[in-house]
Amino acid sequence: MNCEKCIESKALAVDISMAFQPIVDLHTFSVYGYEALVRTASGGGAAEVFNAVPKEDIYSLDQACRVKAIELAASLGIDTYLSINFMPNAVYEPSRCIAATLRTAKKVKFPIDKIIFEFTETESVYDTNHVISIINDYQSRGFQTAIDDFGAGYSGIKLLCDVHTDIVKIDRSLIINIDSDPRRQRIVKDVKRLLDDNSNKIIVEGVESIEEIKMLYAMGFRYFQGFYFAKPGFEHLPEVDFDTVKTVLTSSPVSQIDIRQETSAR
Repeated sequence: MNCEKCIESKALAVDISMAFQPIVDLHTFSVYGYEALVRTASGGGAAEVFNAVPKEDIYSLDQACRVKAIELAASLGIDTYLSINFMPNAVYEPSRCIAATLRTAKKVKFPIDKIIFEFTETESVYDTNHVISIINDYQSRGFQTAIDDFGAGYSGIKLLCDVHTDIVKIDRSLIINIDSDPRRQRIVKDVKRLLDDNSNKIIVEGVESIEEIKMLYAMGFRYFQGFYFAKPGFEHLPEVDFDTVKTVLTSSPVSQIDIRQETSAR
């Protein structure tokens, strides 16, 4: 396919910006990284952006999002990981389509090894071999890679068999009310064991209550993202109240350790 698009600059039908949502590490009670989420220049949601951009301009949108995310991250002083969504079906040839990303990172001095590229399982992947070639190319350049929304989309376990990313992000649909749902607890334990055996780092998405966090933490999960910690901050980095969650999680450390050992032994 003609990849002249990779060196063209096409104005979008809507001006874009970014919001940033923290990903937290509950072993160190610190921010592990931030996911960059596309917004309109006035703060409108992602749906407003995608509704304004014709399908034939999806490549230009994908490129613009990468550039904007890196530029804003550098200006905000992000020194953790930066997670950027990409659309596999908008990447024509990986080694050439990454050029603008590399130029931007070099220009603003944002380190390549602090960038995570994630693609969503809820996007129908038409050519698995193409996705594999993208992931392999990005990893060879020092980028981290991730499957987003695992458990909510088209491919599920088959995607894990075909594509080996560094990180898998578990969708909220699997963990909602997990503290009071034994069936979900059993399923998520099995998912965690599978991902651990596959050497994937796991991020639990969409956590909204301290009860969910307590259960997932006791099951051995370390990395979390969700409204409980912070909603996305439009063009700024929202603060995370680690003191409260630390107090809750460390109030009974012995029982948590016992549950972790019991979970990992199964």
